[in-house]
Parts: sequence; structure tokens; C-alpha cells
Amino acid sequence: MLEGQVAVLSSGYLGPEEVLDVLDAMKKSRLFRHDQYSYILYPNKQLPGFFEKNRIPEKSVQKSALLTKMVQDGHPGIVEKDIDGIYHFNGNFKNADDLRTALDALVDTEYAALAEKDRQLVLDIFEEVFNHKAFTGRSGTFFGYEGLGSIYWHMVSKHLLAVEECCLRAIENASDAQLSGRLLEHFYEIMEGIGVHKSPALYGAFPTDPYSHTPAGRGAQQPGMTGQVKEDILSRFGELGLSVKNGRLRFNPCLLRKAEFLKNDKVFEYFDVNARLQKLTIEKGGLGFTCCQVPVVYRMAPENSLTVRFADGTATSFESLTLDEATSRKIFERTGEVALIQAGIKESILR
Repeated sequence: MLEGQVAVLSSGYLGPEEVLDVLDAMKKSRLFRHDQYSYILYPNKQLPGFFEKNRIPEKSVQKSALLTKMVQDGHPGIVEKDIDGIYHFNGNFKNADDLRTALDALVDTEYAALAEKDRQLVLDIFEEVFNHKAFTGRSGTFFGYEGLGSIYWHMVSKHLLAVEECCLRAIENASDAQLSGRLLEHFYEIMEGIGVHKSPALYGAFPTDPYSHTPAGRGAQQPGMTGQVKEDILSRFGELGLSVKNGRLRFNPCLLRKAEFLKNDKVFEYFDVNARLQKLTIEKGGLGFTCCQVPVVYRMAPENSLTVRFADGTATSFESLTLDEATSRKIFERTGEVALIQAGIKESILR
């Protein structure tokens, strides 16, 4: 169950070695869909056909003196035997409460003593036949809408975010480089599986459009924005290295790949804090994004550094990748005082 794995991974309870064991096992499990290179919500299964349901094993009937007696008497109130010798519970029973009502109705009949004696046994047989406790809703009964064999993209994005958190913890705790590298491989693989770079033929739709799920054997279905966007934004901020500690904005792009930096000059368009469209040329070898509508430009450099350029033309430099609290507050509060942040990133930090 993907939800359970994601919950454990995001809990922070597992160490990096245990996280890697879980991720390796998931990749080899029935949760992994090779055609989409991603993970389904539950392992797929073959549902029984209509005529295979509500069948009571003969040995179960024989365990109960009540059921045996009622079948012999031809009393169909609880169980009956069909022309093929197969036993079935009363087809009008919707749940165990209906069965309890039927057992209560035997109190003034010749079956009263047996009904009292076998009451729990019959209820247990009913549960064995229908296995209600294993019912998981549409995920275990539908063939679409996050049903059997379906990838639920929001949960995959939750998975990505959980793995990212595990990667960041491993790196910050100076875990073994090979171990961290293997965790990162899983992170990048899950990201690729989400699909923004897939072909329309494989994705089943325009890969940049949001879709709820992908059923087994079909492309993406049910278009529309879901909560997935929240996790994807958080994951991207984490990949870019944004974090806040003690009120200070920090840039540490230890998950960011060098391949993402521009191969040619490009014009970056964004809306500033006053909702005005702005254009900024980012040169080859740079990377741009916004934080609280303030443009941030990364460039690879010999040493880590930050330069904050203010709207009044002044500038402040930092010899690290962490801003002071006052400057951070101006960015968070969108005062308009900070016009641009330029970050020099040591190449050794990047992937």
C-alpha cells in the first residue's frame, strides 16, 4: 500500500540504510508499474466473478450445528444449498447486522438453542466468506478512478517529497556518499516517473497537464488540478535548496543537477510583488526562479556567496548561502525592497 510506505518514509523514523532497503524493496514489488516507471496505489489483483462470490465452504457449514440443521430442514432464512450443492448466505443480507437480525428472529423457534450457541461462529463464517475487513473502497474494486492497477499521481508526488526529505536528512547528517547517491537515484527515478518529460504517447495526454490517475493499460485519466501541485512545488523548492531556519532564508541546492543550468542566454519573465511583468536576462550557465516574487539567479562559482540587490540600487553581500534575518523578513513580507538575489554555488554541491 503506497500510502503506508510514504507515511513511514516521511515520519523521519527510519535511518538512511533502512530507507534504502524500503525503496529497493518497493522497486522490486508489485507496486511498481514498469510501463509508466511509477508506483500504483495498491498491488493489482484479480477480482472474483459474480458467481464466485457468496460461496460458503462445506466444511464451514459442517462446523455449525445450526447451519447444518437449517439446510437439512430446507429453511432458507440464513443459508441455503443450490442445485449444484454450493452453500450461500441469504442473498438479502447486506452486512453482518442483517445476519444478526436473522439470528435474533430464531429466538422463538426450534432453532433458538442452536442459534444462541452458534451465534458468533456463524458471524465469523460470514466474515470469512465476505472478508469485509479487507475492503479498501474503490482502490480494490474499481478499474479506474484510482482503482485496480491505477497510479494515483498525487500519492506519487507525496512519495517523491518523502524521499526528498530522506535524501536531505542523509546529506545533512553526512551519511556515506555511496548510500546518499543510491537514495538520490531513487529520488530522480520517481521524479522522472511523474511524467512531465514523458511523451504524450506514453503519458496518454499532454504531460504538462494535470491528471488524477492512470489506470492499468490506459493513459492518464480525469484531467484537473489536484493536491499534487502542492507536493510538486514543495519538492521543487527542496531540489532548489530553499529552506528557512530561525527566520533566515537559506539556499543549499545539494539535490540540484548541473544539467539544469542554462546552455544559452534566456529571458526570464516573472511578476514582481506589485504584480508587474518583469523581464530578466539570465546568461548561459545560470538558473533562475522566484522566491516570494523576488528573482533568484544561481551561477556556479569557486566559493559559495550571496549578493542581494535592493530596489534603491544598493547591494549587500554574504559569504555563505544564508541570508540574515532582516533581509529574509523583507522577502517574506514582500516589501518590494529586495529586487534580486544572486547566488554563487560551489560546483561540488551540485549533482
